[in-house]
Amino acid sequence: MKISVVTAVMNGRATLPRMLDSLLGQSHPDVEHVVQDGGSTDGTLAFLREAGHPNMALVSAPDGGIYDAINAGIERATGDVIGLLHADDHLASADILAKVAETLHDPAIDGVYGDLQYVARDDETRVIRHWRAGPYARTKLKAGWMPPHPTLYLRREVFDRAGLYDTSYRIAGDYEAMLRFLTAGGVRLAYIPRVMVRMKIGGISNRSFAHMIRKSREDYRAIRRHNVGGIGTLMAKNLSKLPQFGMRPR
Repeated sequence: MKISVVTAVMNGRATLPRMLDSLLGQSHPDVEHVVQDGGSTDGTLAFLREAGHPNMALVSAPDGGIYDAINAGIERATGDVIGLLHADDHLASADILAKVAETLHDPAIDGVYGDLQYVARDDETRVIRHWRAGPYARTKLKAGWMPPHPTLYLRREVFDRAGLYDTSYRIAGDYEAMLRFLTAGGVRLAYIPRVMVRMKIGGISNRSFAHMIRKSREDYRAIRRHNVGGIGTLMAKNLSKLPQFGMRPR
């Protein structure tokens, strides 16, 4: 089973080495690294050309934002399964992709996801937030549940039938896509009960108060678009994050 890992990056030189180490260390033998660079000027391209994955497909070109770049990467991917891994993220252990492949040997499963940890930017051993996702059930969507997007790996057929990321969303395109995959797309997910990805804290969605307001508006638009609830769903989605800050990893 060939797994394509898509990285959309713009000036990620500082954190790319840790991400790349985690990818190079994977025990799964058939991995493709699809890198979609937005035109970095900080040495990202030179680093990737010198130290990148041996099966790397690198393109550097202007894009219309993160979801446009992700879409371009997915369209270039040649794997049976596609997931995302960006410059601020790294795979939590060497067998993550092997576990993804093992789970997806079941033809009844369209995708997998697991748990996510947000870690301090200056110390990846310091866990700020532990997101234990739990098993999927359709009824959870109305309560604001979603799988941690950085841990999600999907068969390429999911994108063929349910579409790519909607670039009219600037911050919440991942949430909209996941709701679409799980409703109209009828995606059948399996849960891997372990930390799959660690992400450095400080993403675009919580970069400023204005970004947080925009994300909430986009989240609400996605909720209404896919008929999974209303303002109560949005509130539940935001409130569900609070216990994760005090949750201890297993």
